Amino acid sequence: MKDLNPVLQALLATLFTWGMTAAGAGLVFLGRGLSRKALDGMLGFAGGVMIAASYWSLLAPAIEMSAGKALPSWLPPAAGFLLGGAFLWAVDRTLPHLHLGFPDSSAEGVHTSWRRTTLLVTAITLHNIPEGLAVGVAFGAAAAGLPSASFAGAVALAIGIGIQNLPEGLAVSIPLRREGLSAWRCFWYGQLSAMVEPAAGVLGAAVVLVAMPILPYALAFAAGAMIYVVVEEIVPESQRGGNADCATLGSMLGFVVMMALDVGLG
Repeated sequence: MKDLNPVLQALLATLFTWGMTAAGAGLVFLGRGLSRKALDGMLGFAGGVMIAASYWSLLAPAIEMSAGKALPSWLPPAAGFLLGGAFLWAVDRTLPHLHLGFPDSSAEGVHTSWRRTTLLVTAITLHNIPEGLAVGVAFGAAAAGLPSASFAGAVALAIGIGIQNLPEGLAVSIPLRREGLSAWRCFWYGQLSAMVEPAAGVLGAAVVLVAMPILPYALAFAAGAMIYVVVEEIVPESQRGGNADCATLGSMLGFVVMMALDVGLG
């Protein structure tokens, strides 16, 4: 895989992360018995992975790449990070969506006549855009041959995102099952929420290859987008069910798993 075109590498890696989401969503066929406490722990784990990936796989390389240039080394990462958050904020304000467990009146984005199920899936899909983008940008950065962005590091990021997508897929399908949908529809919608990752991954890798000077900005952009999702959605949702300790421990575990992957492989 190391000798493949970076865009193809990004596609294969994000197909893996999508497959892990589908595998997690498929666990809905085993029943509805997952507790809210377990779901909160899974959400916390996903958030921990994303926080660790944002620094070790994205921000740290962006800072290293910016050193010794005309601009201060902190400026490109800072600008890219804020732009990533602003992008997700704009999408969040525009795209109609509804977070799990909330009434229809709490739908966000522009007003629409979309069905509740569509709004729920759209909310989860928002999580996966920055994840796919991060993987794609990481493989594009590895192709630049810079020591701060290695192929092994990009693989570690893809593995980490894939690991957190497994419980995330289940955390999507089980609540939808409780909404009254059939197991097959819950599985379909659960895996559908991650199908945006391959598209985002290919786009991220392609943009970096075409415009290599924007690489530090692109890495930080992906980090900012992921942190926005974690702080705006994943952390509040994981704490809302009254299982704060479980969710927090899950976050710490996810952080350590991603850190170990990146340091060990990268």
